[in-house]
Amino acid sequence: MALDTRTDRRPSFAGLLWGSTVGKKAVMAVSGLVMLLYLVVHMLGNLKIFFGADEFNGYGHWLRVVGEPFMHEEWTLWLVRVVLVAAVVAHATSAYQLSRRDIKARPHKSVHKKARTSYATRTMRWGGIILGLFIVWHVLDLTTGTVHTGGFQEGRPYQNVVDTFSTWYGNVIYLVAMLALGLHIRHGFWSAAQTLGVGSRARERLLKTLAQVLALVLTVGFVSVPVAVMTGVVS
Repeated sequence: MALDTRTDRRPSFAGLLWGSTVGKKAVMAVSGLVMLLYLVVHMLGNLKIFFGADEFNGYGHWLRVVGEPFMHEEWTLWLVRVVLVAAVVAHATSAYQLSRRDIKARPHKSVHKKARTSYATRTMRWGGIILGLFIVWHVLDLTTGTVHTGGFQEGRPYQNVVDTFSTWYGNVIYLVAMLALGLHIRHGFWSAAQTLGVGSRARERLLKTLAQVLALVLTVGFVSVPVAVMTGVVS
């Protein structure tokens, strides 16, 4: 008689965490906060454009050499990119899987399709899709220059930004994406705080106010650049 050599493998803690709804929400929260931190830094960097071409182009060069001589040129930049891509993928994957679970959990899909999905939930879903598409366009426009019009100039981000926001479609794409970003942050920051156990009745008002302030500051900060180009403040 043959012996059963099979062994029951217990799932790892990471596997159990990822397989649970709570775990996926935690991944969404942490990855969202990583991206939020990046957005704050990115916005502050963008505002350097108001100090002129030399300042902004110098900032663009610094991003490529930060960490030298310990880090080789662009290594730090690529490290940041890898972390951001991982955060975006984790965020989008967990959001999609949670959405599928929510749909399957509905007792009657065709009846009362009204809103177990609230306004905030729908905003987050559509906002996420808009932002995902925007990220692809933004990289192809100002990082690789693939879809850039007006002659992409390597190492001259000031001129490239002015080129992009000198077109009506560049402004429309960017402004729509930034409005979606503001709504996403407004709802997402509060949700992340709740998921990570930071939220409470005592802190509810403070956290909601902080979410609104963050959303407003980031939206205004990012939108100020195309508006400045359109109005001739930056040219």
